[in-house]
Amino acid sequence: MQLHTIGIDLGKTLFHLVGLNQRGEVVVRKKFSRKQLLHFTANLQVELIGMEACGGSHFLGRALREQGHEVRLMPAQYVKPYVKTNKSDYIDAEAIAEAVERPKMRFVPIKSDDQLDLQSLYRVRERWVMRRTAVINQIRGLLLERGITLRQGRRHVDEALPGILEDASTKLSGAVRLLLAQLRLELDHLQMRIDEADAVIQKIAGENEACRRLVAIPGIGPVTATAIIAAIGNGAAFKKGRGFSAWLGIVPGEYTTGGKQKLLGISKRGNSYLRRLFVQGARAVLQQSTKQSSGLSAWLAQLTSRTHRNVAAVALANKLARMAWAVLAKNEPYRPPMLAVAATT
Repeated sequence: MQLHTIGIDLGKTLFHLVGLNQRGEVVVRKKFSRKQLLHFTANLQVELIGMEACGGSHFLGRALREQGHEVRLMPAQYVKPYVKTNKSDYIDAEAIAEAVERPKMRFVPIKSDDQLDLQSLYRVRERWVMRRTAVINQIRGLLLERGITLRQGRRHVDEALPGILEDASTKLSGAVRLLLAQLRLELDHLQMRIDEADAVIQKIAGENEACRRLVAIPGIGPVTATAIIAAIGNGAAFKKGRGFSAWLGIVPGEYTTGGKQKLLGISKRGNSYLRRLFVQGARAVLQQSTKQSSGLSAWLAQLTSRTHRNVAAVALANKLARMAWAVLAKNEPYRPPMLAVAATT
């Protein structure tokens, strides 16, 4: 059987496949399990296979590529306009088959096992960090109900909590003291898990040559560097640094009509985790702006003099993202921007 394009609507256990011929007519409509699907495609001749980028798509994409097929993943929001009528799994698969052959469609690179391993590590670490923040807030809330106020931040809780538990004058009941002690143990356990994850990330960043080049950029540490590698690999999916920034959602949104351009706030599309890391790194650079290279320091001074510090942080995050893409895509070391020295006469 020879087909022009195939669209596969992915599920947890069932996969719906629709095949189109050269004229765009539906000639195949089938439902498979994962094992049945791979057995079916192993004996199939098809020019292009399309899927939405979602859970399990990278594994299946690699499996189909190993069979010799050309596979492309697409963001789900770019497929939706091709759905012509009511929603069903076969209708979605047909829309995917039509969308995948569009010449200007944007595709998602299929991630390697190493990239997925890194992403898994970050997702688990992020959950531990969120849980740690929740435990800290709960401790502060329980103490506030007893008239004890603690400043925000993990450091203040770590410093004050042992003394509060040992101080008899605080008049805390035995039940509350027991709960606070258990929460302290949970906090220590979460911190140990986060430290272990950070140690793994440090080791990976030290062994990866691309990560070492990224870490040389101000505001980018081992966590951000390895997260970039896990998300975009060598950056080949983007033609320019602005494309990477737009994918992160740190470029202005636009609403233009009647020839009148109107720029909005940042779009906040794409990878929210990476966007947060870049903005946090940018804030750290702003705090040490005078210690940066002459070109970057002068640019920051001019920027902060005419705009709010939060806006400056996002603008710097945009700049750092473009630097990171250039370092990856061009396979070159980071060169700090320097002010041109005026020629003396």
